[in-house]
Amino acid sequence: MGLHRRIWIVACSILLAACSGGERETDRAIEEGVLLIGNGTEPKTIDPQIASGVPERNIISALFEGLVITDPKGSEAVLPGVAQSWEHDDEARVWTFHLRPGARWSNGDRVTAQDFAYGWRRALTPALGFELVETLYVIKGAEAFNLGKSGWDGVGVATPDSRTLVVTLANPTPQFLQMLTFYAFNPVHRATIEANGGIADRSGRWLAPGTLVGNGPFVLTKWQTNQLIEVRKNAQYWDAESVALNAIRFFPIENETTEEKSFLSGRLHLTSTVPANKLPGYADDPRFRADPLAGTYFYSINLSRKPLNDRRVREALSLAIDRRAIVERVTQGGQTPAGGLVPLAFKDYRQVPGPAPDPERARALLAEAGFPGGKGFPRFEILINTSEGHRKIAEAIQAMWRRELGIDVGIYNQEWKVYLDTRQNRDFTIARMGWVAPYLDPLPMLEVMTTGNPNNDSGYSSPQFDALIDRSRSAGDKTARYRLMEQADRILARDLPIIPIYWYTEPRLIDPRLKGWDPQPRGVHPYKFLSFED
Repeated sequence: MGLHRRIWIVACSILLAACSGGERETDRAIEEGVLLIGNGTEPKTIDPQIASGVPERNIISALFEGLVITDPKGSEAVLPGVAQSWEHDDEARVWTFHLRPGARWSNGDRVTAQDFAYGWRRALTPALGFELVETLYVIKGAEAFNLGKSGWDGVGVATPDSRTLVVTLANPTPQFLQMLTFYAFNPVHRATIEANGGIADRSGRWLAPGTLVGNGPFVLTKWQTNQLIEVRKNAQYWDAESVALNAIRFFPIENETTEEKSFLSGRLHLTSTVPANKLPGYADDPRFRADPLAGTYFYSINLSRKPLNDRRVREALSLAIDRRAIVERVTQGGQTPAGGLVPLAFKDYRQVPGPAPDPERARALLAEAGFPGGKGFPRFEILINTSEGHRKIAEAIQAMWRRELGIDVGIYNQEWKVYLDTRQNRDFTIARMGWVAPYLDPLPMLEVMTTGNPNNDSGYSSPQFDALIDRSRSAGDKTARYRLMEQADRILARDLPIIPIYWYTEPRLIDPRLKGWDPQPRGVHPYKFLSFED
């Protein structure tokens, strides 16, 4: 073949590729009304009465809808969901919700008050083992039912007819509407669950594409493990005409650099995060945002393991950490050093500020506990779930403990589902944790540390702390509630069953053509309000 002919063929091939294969996936997806999202990791489940993590919540919020929904603009207000109206008594203790007649499940069945009652009963069923069940203890008799002390007849949930739900709470609770934005209060389709294992079954058989029946703006169409979860517009949704997107595809990309490259190469409209070492380069990029988030990054300490059962050792570990250096040199996403568990999202709440590092005091405490200069201190490991960001934070803390205390720690990572199981089984010494408020109130941030809470991985138990949390639940006045919770927060900061590191932000890369992705304190973005610019 002649040289000129070879050049001509190559040139034509390049031109053909430019004309036919050069279109980016994000461009093609916009034409089809499809949103491409990086989900960070593979969800463990999408069951609204079992899930407890952000990757799971991202999917659940597309498939199910509760009585009310989150304000797309990020305020504490709520919008009508399945409930078209509601009222409550003067004490905000008895709430009556009126369901809209057009609310339907994805199979065409009507959404009824009984569906909500069944979902809530399911969440409270002891055999199901819902980790966040205490959130539903706001309902009268819910705790006693969950603990097996009484029957369902004693729970304050009544359904006078298919469109009326009456909820009696244990105490006056003005913030109840905000609590209802938490996905555990979603309804579930009883017939589907009963046909796939029953009310206490955790196998997830009812969650498969083609089986799952939801009532949200989207319906599950694909679930390819570790590759893709796809949801498509639900034609049966009561407000389907207002839903602009035709589909959403969630990609479980754990590697932050890989996810970033997927965005830059036109395969994602939205990332779950941004690699910390790349953040300075995005400071002036209009595609980058780091919104405040109502959550805290901390290390959980297994109090059953020596010598970390000694408070002096825990305080030494805490004081040896330079939190300011971590947020300025490692995470670099506008985070704030934390001293307590409750983050900055709550107006009028007085947070515990992040303590300044005090290596001298830390060394003295460690010596007092029997480990001068770190001598004789047993080696342990920091458990993290697979993530570049978590590893870099752990490496920074590892170096600080080695330099300031003379102790040696390792780091080991696990895939998300395995990591969750390891934590729940308390098979760790120190584990990285993150907690984002499931609804906009300080209470769910602190409840996780009450005695026996399924998410209390440290095994912490303090009657004084528990009593303050109980009192805050029954205090109807917001100021009184906050003062009680502030006291509880400071007890945690004193006892240190956890070591708070920083309060979250949500760094993301966002395609500027995506509209409606406004800052959200909980990171919950109602998908029904999203669209692409014309």
